[in-house]
Amino acid sequence: MELYNLTLREISEKIKNKEVSIKEVLDNVFQRIDDVEKKVDAYVTLTRDAAYKRAEELQERLDRGEDIGILGGVPIAIKDNICTNGVKTTCASKMLENFVPIYDATVIKRLNDAGAIVIGKTNMDEFAMGSSTESSYIKKTKNPWDLEKVPGGSSGGSAAAISSDMAYAALGSDTGGSIRQPASYCSVVGLKPTYGLISRFGLIAYASSLDQIGPFGKNVEDVALMLNVIAGHDEKDTTSADIGKKDYTESIVNDIKGLKIGVPHEFVNEGVHEDVKEAYYHAIETLKSAGAEIIDIDLEYAKYSLATYYIIATAEASSNLGRYDGIRYGYRTSEFDDLDDLYNKSRTEGFGTEVKRRIMLGTYVLSSGYYDAYYKRAQQVRTLIIDNFKKAFEQCDAIVIPTAPNTAFKFGAKTENPLEMYLEDIYTVPVNIAGLPGISVPGGFDKDHMPIGIQFISKAFDEEKLLRIAYTFEQNTDYHKNKPNI
Repeated sequence: MELYNLTLREISEKIKNKEVSIKEVLDNVFQRIDDVEKKVDAYVTLTRDAAYKRAEELQERLDRGEDIGILGGVPIAIKDNICTNGVKTTCASKMLENFVPIYDATVIKRLNDAGAIVIGKTNMDEFAMGSSTESSYIKKTKNPWDLEKVPGGSSGGSAAAISSDMAYAALGSDTGGSIRQPASYCSVVGLKPTYGLISRFGLIAYASSLDQIGPFGKNVEDVALMLNVIAGHDEKDTTSADIGKKDYTESIVNDIKGLKIGVPHEFVNEGVHEDVKEAYYHAIETLKSAGAEIIDIDLEYAKYSLATYYIIATAEASSNLGRYDGIRYGYRTSEFDDLDDLYNKSRTEGFGTEVKRRIMLGTYVLSSGYYDAYYKRAQQVRTLIIDNFKKAFEQCDAIVIPTAPNTAFKFGAKTENPLEMYLEDIYTVPVNIAGLPGISVPGGFDKDHMPIGIQFISKAFDEEKLLRIAYTFEQNTDYHKNKPNI
């Protein structure tokens, strides 16, 4: 077996036991990238030279008998909206195509402290606005399972990199499903943690009350390992929660006997592809066979999540992206007549179509005369959705729903109808609205052998139970063992 086929846990143990050198691991992964990247286009930037330099330093420390960390020598990919000191962070936008941060995001610092090697920045929808990675200014990432189809978004590059074995784990960001939905499309594991569990310092903002950094992995155990490293309080992030450090790998137990798992049947029946629905009901039976008690729950307000999300998210995007004006940050037009013309041309030329659409929507719902009718009401509905989940968790330990209503679609299939694209997020946005943790795990394949994801949701800061359920489901199925033929 090639080294790149191994899991994060497996390669980490081989490095620590000196069965392989860190350079051998890097050689193998970069050879895989050289062979596959031209087909998939998962990466925006590769940091080959810096990776080999770090590998040499880590190997010297390992040879001296020093502890190099739980991710010592393991190649990791990073979504290109997470700041990396000295490495371009573009948000896949013309607006930031030449932006080089002078500091590391907190999650990058924690990965470095744990001995990880950042090997590159992955492609994404521009400023994380999209569900297919098609809005990237730089390139279009392909789904490793079918190169004519999208990998999902906005963290499509990270999901595709893991699915095609071009990294052992990756970081993404999730505002309305941007980790879980591409994880579903690419048949990998993606975790959106509880809002506040992981520092957002150094994450370039889309919608600040919804954004959350999270890990991708080849299996649930790898995601738990990544969470051990990046979770924890950060004084640089005022939304960071201080709940103490936990060892999430202790939750990697194949046992859910006696746990109650809620099924919101009415919510799931709306517009779900038949193959996805079949996989979902099979997942419920798998959980039941593993000893879980399945109960019906009511998420009556969840159906309003999509509308609520696109009001709140676009309003916050309008505010956050106001800083990109051609003067303070980002791209500046080369020709302009006056200050107003500088603003206008810089933003017109620097932002793509989807980003402009969301800025205009957000500006509209925040404008005088419409604020109460839209933004204020959306915040009120958000409270109802949060209360709805709280009530549901009085009856059950976790909730199971599909990750997405469909499997990956062909390029261009939904770009002409933004509303159709937005509907791909219908099962992921409620989690962000309520600030809850959610995880997508491989849950089957459709008739065209395209991956289907199953999503588990738990109470805030109950990632241990969430991981335990996801791991048990994974161990009672074989879907995660399938690999794309690329």
